Amino acid sequence: RLRNPSSLSRNFFTKRAKELKPAVQSAPGWKLFGKVPPRENLPKDSKIIQQEYEARTGRMYKPPPPSARRKNIEFEPLSTTALILEDRPANLPAKSVEEALRHRQEYDEMVAEAKKREIKEAHKRKKIMRERFKQEESIASAMVIWVNEILPNWEVRELWWQGLPPSVRGKVWSLAVGNELNITPELYEIFLSRAKERWKSFSETSSENDIEDAGASVADREASLELIKLDISRTFPSLYIFQKGGPYHDLLHSVLGAYTCYRPDVGYVQGMSFIAAVLILNLEEADAFIAFANLLNKPCQLAFFRVDHSMMLKYFAAFEVFFEENLPKLFLHFKSYSLTPDIYLIDWIFTLYSKSLPLDLACRVWDVFCRDGEEFLFRTGLGILRLYEDILLQMDFIHIAQFLTKLPEDITSEKLFSCIAAIQMQNSNKKWAQVFASLMKDNKEGDKNHSPALKS
Repeated sequence: RLRNPSSLSRNFFTKRAKELKPAVQSAPGWKLFGKVPPRENLPKDSKIIQQEYEARTGRMYKPPPPSARRKNIEFEPLSTTALILEDRPANLPAKSVEEALRHRQEYDEMVAEAKKREIKEAHKRKKIMRERFKQEESIASAMVIWVNEILPNWEVRELWWQGLPPSVRGKVWSLAVGNELNITPELYEIFLSRAKERWKSFSETSSENDIEDAGASVADREASLELIKLDISRTFPSLYIFQKGGPYHDLLHSVLGAYTCYRPDVGYVQGMSFIAAVLILNLEEADAFIAFANLLNKPCQLAFFRVDHSMMLKYFAAFEVFFEENLPKLFLHFKSYSLTPDIYLIDWIFTLYSKSLPLDLACRVWDVFCRDGEEFLFRTGLGILRLYEDILLQMDFIHIAQFLTKLPEDITSEKLFSCIAAIQMQNSNKKWAQVFASLMKDNKEGDKNHSPALKS
């Protein structure tokens, strides 16, 4: 009679397992390609090892007396470095005197070297902390002076050149820029709500291409609202706070959007996002908008952001007057390559140096700009040219343009402001305002001479 196949296989494999059991026990495991051969010798006990050693050497091993061992060990060795000073296990030969002395010497050398490194690092950390404390003390003392003496008595402004303490910077900028436009926080909310309505209508009715075409239209500059999104992600990208998902992304979007509705005749222009971002970092939302709108209403900024070519040419001409006065050799070098100021100045003026210089240095430029006005923007430009004059004199047109478009990142405030201080904003006893006014007068007289009415 046939047996159940399942029971047959089960009995067969059970029997085979019993037969193979001793072999499996003798093998330590399996290799990738084949079985590991069984060990010939079983693991030896420490006493057997000691007996074999004594039989081979013909001498008895005597462990060191207990008194010779290290006493009062207050710590367990945490590394192999400390283990070299410990005695060997009882089943191993003791160290020779020479070996023990050598180990002790090596250990002492390692400890001494480690202590030297620690002392060096401690001195370095101490120096850094001293410099940091010194800087914090100067900022704190400056803040006390500003809060207690300067802000109550607004005409005292001698400390502006050293830079404003960050804690009072926003308040000082607001006071210096002023609010000639009489903008209120309520007015900001009105234009912000209008911007949100237009964003909503754009998202519902327009494609991206239609939006860009609308943004380019002079008749409806408010359509440039959607163009803001393209620039916000490129505003201080290394900070990661204005990019989408960042804490200041929506805030920057709101300020710029409200401004395009407040000034549709200007709309949004590339470079505005950097100015608004710097203000947002130092002021509350509504105050940042008020300062932003008033700052862009200044003659120089309005001329550049409205792309008033005639006014921009006057500013460039006035800049070149003081360029030739202060840096004649570099001026001639630029002239030989027909390198005009618009190639590098437009980007500097559009962003008030916040894109071209490190942020902390740009804020210090803003400090004095809020005190001295547009003149300091062009004086800063001359200071940059003076700082890199020797390098620029060795370059051709292409390399000069590339260098000035992206300035070195290691530029420091001390070096730059020392160069700015060396720039004299006076030409033939005429200051910046007088030179610019004479250029404007010459322009008006030229327009009259070329007027069709006069010819007739």
